[in-house]
Amino acid sequence: MKRMLSGIKPTGGLTLGNYIGAISQFIKYQDEYEMYVFIANLHSITVAQDPKELRQNTKDLIALYLAAGLDPQKVTLFLQSDISAHAELGWILTCHSYMGELQRMTQYKDKTAKGETNITAGLFTYPSLMAADILLYDADYVPVGIDQKQHVELTRNIAERFNNKYGETFIIPEPVIPKVGAKIMSLQDPTKKMSKSDETTKGAIYLLDEPAVARKKIMSAVTDSIGIIRYDEVNQPGIANLLTIHSVLSKESIEDIVERFSNHGYGDLKKEIGQLVFDFLSELQDRFKEIKNSGIVDEVLRQGKEQAEQIAYKKIRKVKRKVGFEIVK
Repeated sequence: MKRMLSGIKPTGGLTLGNYIGAISQFIKYQDEYEMYVFIANLHSITVAQDPKELRQNTKDLIALYLAAGLDPQKVTLFLQSDISAHAELGWILTCHSYMGELQRMTQYKDKTAKGETNITAGLFTYPSLMAADILLYDADYVPVGIDQKQHVELTRNIAERFNNKYGETFIIPEPVIPKVGAKIMSLQDPTKKMSKSDETTKGAIYLLDEPAVARKKIMSAVTDSIGIIRYDEVNQPGIANLLTIHSVLSKESIEDIVERFSNHGYGDLKKEIGQLVFDFLSELQDRFKEIKNSGIVDEVLRQGKEQAEQIAYKKIRKVKRKVGFEIVK
């Protein structure tokens, strides 16, 4: 069975975009691949975090993953910081990365273009750590959104460079981009991605939003003046975004939804999507509360750490031998 790996930062609240673009895909993949999913808390501190909030967000994130349907009997779910090999390999790969490569990475490039100051060295070098996250587990595939594909490409470059210098060490991973819902857009500005750091909070639906509040956000979503329900990302990005949300939650094809609403207005479409979102969040949050009260999160992390450590330890020892760190066998 091929291996797949993914991670997500425990910063801010998870959005419906996170669910559609990532978590819902993991639910499918856990039956098709050997899945490793980690909470990327090392990455979270590239910008300042409140320790209390970080701990709470981390526990909530794990509980949401489980509530959404990730099965700890099928998926190895663990904390990045529990496995010291991530940081070790991250440093080694940083020393095999070039400044020019890291300067082209989106987060650093965008922040410097905006003239932001106080950018940490961690924000500059985190793509090398991300490469370590992937290569440490010999992942064959990495599910990513369109805007994250460059990180897998960098990982491939670093892995090939290392393999060429020291001999076969890492598997070269492939990015996997979902055909539907790879990028859910803001409800208030459908030209921008739905973000956990949405400034107004009106453009993002959070998985822990009150269901009635989420429904109102759908009803106030920005559309257009064309008045025809069709999937057109260029001319009708708002409607295209709503159709994608509907399709993922209802499991109905976009083509069938468009045909069914051919003689309806935007209000009717929004009303149906609003109810879908309301029902989805209600069920998800009920399971979330049960999981948090059960205390299962700690056991899942303990089990995940044991499983992940076995693979990570073997790989980091091999890498250390290759680069000349290990002198006593």
